[in-house]
Amino acid sequence: MPQDSTKRSDGLSRGDFLKRSGAAVGAVAFSGAARTLPAWARATAHDASATINIGIVSPLTGPESGFGEPDPYVTGLARTALAKGLKIAGKTYAVSVTEKDSQSGPAAASAAQELINGGVDLMLATSTPETVVPVSAACEAAGVPCVATVCPWEGWWVGLGGKLSATGAPTSPALQWAFLFSFGVPDFATAYLSMWKQVPNNKKVAVMYPNDDDGNAIRAALEPVLKGAGYTIVDPGPYQDGTNDYTSQITMFKQENCQIFNTFPIPPDFTTFWRQAAQQGYTKMVKIAQIAKTGLFASQVDASGALGYNLASGEYWGPTWPYSSSLTGISSAALGSGYTKHTGRYVNQQAGATMALFDVAAAALSASGNPKSKTAVAHAMSKLKVDTPLGTLHWGAGGARNPVDNIVTTPIIGNQWRKAPKGSRFNLELVVVDNADDPKVPVSAKLVPYN
Repeated sequence: MPQDSTKRSDGLSRGDFLKRSGAAVGAVAFSGAARTLPAWARATAHDASATINIGIVSPLTGPESGFGEPDPYVTGLARTALAKGLKIAGKTYAVSVTEKDSQSGPAAASAAQELINGGVDLMLATSTPETVVPVSAACEAAGVPCVATVCPWEGWWVGLGGKLSATGAPTSPALQWAFLFSFGVPDFATAYLSMWKQVPNNKKVAVMYPNDDDGNAIRAALEPVLKGAGYTIVDPGPYQDGTNDYTSQITMFKQENCQIFNTFPIPPDFTTFWRQAAQQGYTKMVKIAQIAKTGLFASQVDASGALGYNLASGEYWGPTWPYSSSLTGISSAALGSGYTKHTGRYVNQQAGATMALFDVAAAALSASGNPKSKTAVAHAMSKLKVDTPLGTLHWGAGGARNPVDNIVTTPIIGNQWRKAPKGSRFNLELVVVDNADDPKVPVSAKLVPYN
C-alpha cells in the first residue's frame, strides 16, 4: 500500500516525526513542564499545528484498479506543487498527503477511518460508488470535510441516504461535510442521444445494468429518458457482479434484434460478457456498443482484443480538453503527454479528475482562512469556485451545473476506441466523436458502426 514519504522542511520523515512526537508527549508527562523538552521536540510539537493533512482514497488494486492507474503519478505532481506549503491568512502551512487503497470495495470504509483517526483535515476520494460512497459516508458521520469525484452523482446521493424524485431531482438529506463533482445521468443521456444519431439503427437498446449503486441509479434515471426519446429498452433485469454466464441475456438481445448495447459493469464482467456475446453471435448484430464504467481505459479495452475495436465510450476528461490545473498550472495536453512519458502507458482519463481533486483541495483550504478548522474548510467548500482540467467548478448558489449545493456536475464527452494506425506504439487510440455536453471540447471524428 502506498505510504506518505513526504519530508518535512527540517528533514524529518513522517516516521521520525511520529516517534519524536511520542517522545515529546512522554517528556511533558515526566517533567510536567514543556520548557524541559529538547529543542527538536519543541519544534516538532509546534509544527504539528502548522501541517495540513490531506488523505486520498482510490482503487489502486482490485477489479476497478484501472481508475487508480494514474493516481500515484498525479499525486506526485500535487506533492511537488505543494512542497513549499500553502500560505493561508498570512501563515504558511506544510502539506502532507497520504494515499490509501480502497481495493475496489469494502476496504474503502476502513481506509477512510484510518485517515480520519490519523487526523486528516480534508479527505479526497475518487472512482466508482464502491470507493466514493463509503468514504463520503465515513466523513459525513465523523464531521470531516470530504471531496469526491468520478461517481454518477445519483448513485452517490442515494448511497448517502438521499432520494430522487420522479423526475430524477435529488431530495433530502442535507449534507454538511461531503461534496462531489461528477457526471450524472443527464450527462450520459446528452452524450448518448447525440452520438447515436450518427449511426443508422433500429433504436432498440439492450441494457445490462448490475445490481449495485451505479446500475440501480442508471436503470431508474436513464431508461425513462431513453424511452422518452423514442428508444425501445430491452432490460433483462439486474445481475450480480461476478456473474459468469450471460447466455439468457444474450439470447434475449438476439431475439429482440437489439442494435444498440449499453452497459455499466465492473471491467471483468464486461470482458466475460462480450466474449460470450461474440461466441453466441450477438456482437455481429450490434451497430453501437456503448459502454461505461468499463472501457474507459486502454488497459481495459485491450483485455477484449480485437473485440475492443470501435467500442463507444464516454470521457470525463481528456488531453484535448481546453482546461488547466489551477494548482500546478499544467494544461490538459501536458498532463496527458506527461503521464504517457512517465509511465509508458496510453493516457488515462482519470488523471484529469484526480488532478482536479487536488485543485479543489488547495483552493478550499486556502479559502477557509483556517485549514485546521474542519468547519471553516466545509464552509469554504460550500461556495467554492475553482479552475481544474475538467473546467470551472462552482459549488453553492452561484453554480450553473448544481442539482444541489453539495454537487457540481461535470460533462461526458462521447468518444470511440479505434484500432491505432500502423506504426503506433499502442494498439488503440481514443477519438472524440461528440461534444454535446461541452462544445468547448474539440471533436476529431464521427462515430462509426461497431461492425
